Amino acid sequence: MANRILALREINRATLARQLLLERSSMVATAAVERLVGMQAQLASAPYVGLWTRLTDFSRGDLAGAIERREVVKVSLMRATLHLASAADYLHFRTTLSPVLEGAAESITKNREPIDAERVLRVARAYISEAPRTFAEISAMLLEDMPDKDVGAMRYTVRTHIPMVQVPVSSGWSYPAKPAFTIAEDWLGKPFDTEARLPELIKRYLAAFGPATTADMQTWSFLKLPELKAAVETLRSELVTYRDPKKRELFDLLDMPLPDGDAPAPIRFLPEFDNLVLSHKDRTRVVAEEHRKKVYLPGLRVAATILVDGFVGAVWTVAKAKGVATLTVEPLVALTKAQRSEIAEEGERLVRFVEPEAKDYTVAWVE
Repeated sequence: MANRILALREINRATLARQLLLERSSMVATAAVERLVGMQAQLASAPYVGLWTRLTDFSRGDLAGAIERREVVKVSLMRATLHLASAADYLHFRTTLSPVLEGAAESITKNREPIDAERVLRVARAYISEAPRTFAEISAMLLEDMPDKDVGAMRYTVRTHIPMVQVPVSSGWSYPAKPAFTIAEDWLGKPFDTEARLPELIKRYLAAFGPATTADMQTWSFLKLPELKAAVETLRSELVTYRDPKKRELFDLLDMPLPDGDAPAPIRFLPEFDNLVLSHKDRTRVVAEEHRKKVYLPGLRVAATILVDGFVGAVWTVAKAKGVATLTVEPLVALTKAQRSEIAEEGERLVRFVEPEAKDYTVAWVE
């Protein structure tokens, strides 16, 4: 079993099953966010769409309620990017991922004029502890206190070194374009786990994204590859190993299901920045090489995509004009009549979810 070579379609179906994309799940929003080990959230709407496509009968209120109850928070985490994570996971794994956040700050600031990071963090923490602050307010305060220093370097140091959560609002997609931030421990009323939990984080990653290589784990987390390899070695007796078609070693949890490569994969709409298309070094398990430029866009943007037979087969956008909300589909592969019909049906449901107050709805095609 350890030497079994998994075909590309088997790897694809295994990943989709763990991502709740072969069958919609009945789990609640908080449990789903935990199952996915967080959801990338540069766009406030993206996690909502990501859960809509994965859960049965999902409504905005399901996630908004979890956010309002502080079960789910918006924070900087994997890859030093904004994620929605369960409060429990954030408290448990933030220490494990702190090297990623601090390393991101170092990479930004190393070629700039030096700053007194200790002072910046002390002053900023005291300021944010007084009341939630936007980054415009934080920047202005830092410039007033240290007018001769690089405000960009100071701001990014604060963002990555001080554990903060975005403060939600009770409208829209729960977070405004210019959010306020507050100290995480104050918001959650609990302390962080101070122990690094790397082996546990690896297991959680495999449960959500496996089978996977150590390079995949590094791409998802931005943790250093030697440390990941060492941690995987300590877990080896608890894992099963396979090989991908290029003979690379894939690690997985014991007794995880491996669906047949021909298992049916329904049409699924994914939001921009969905972690499914970001969390592996070799992304051909979901994105064919010839479609990369349509998915990974300039300015580090990631397109909203449609899975067709389990792989990215189209991209989509939504726009509203004169009260009409239009979901536009651009196919990347030849679609059958049945696939077009399924995309149109699923697309109309999605555009109604994204723009519930529109007067009319339509699905358009770019050929």
